[in-house]
Amino acid sequence: MVAMQPDTLRFRLSAFLGLTSIWLGASGAHGKLHDAMLAAGTLENWKTGVSYHLPHAILLATLALAGAAGGKRGTWAWNFLFAGVLLFSGSLYLHAVTQTKWLVYVTPFGGVFMMLGWLLLLLARWRRA
Repeated sequence: MVAMQPDTLRFRLSAFLGLTSIWLGASGAHGKLHDAMLAAGTLENWKTGVSYHLPHAILLATLALAGAAGGKRGTWAWNFLFAGVLLFSGSLYLHAVTQTKWLVYVTPFGGVFMMLGWLLLLLARWRRA
């Protein structure tokens, strides 16, 4: 049996998400950005974005390391989860900073994408490497 190879591009994208989750979490916890969001009443949006961002980055990195072991559904799960983080957390971050109202309509789509990703993981047929 041939061992499954990690997906380097997806792993690097996952690592980038992990890096940005820590950076954005720290940025929102201290200094002028924190104070501005606190004054605008949007700090909780930022915190919610971070709370979903980091654990999904870890999951995405794990899936990338598994390579093709999850088959097509595992690959699609990664895609949906990645897009979900960008849409969900990204829209929350942008709304927290800009207070642009229409961004709150993007957030649920990100949540649906993340749920679809988890559902695809549930349905994936995992192969032993």
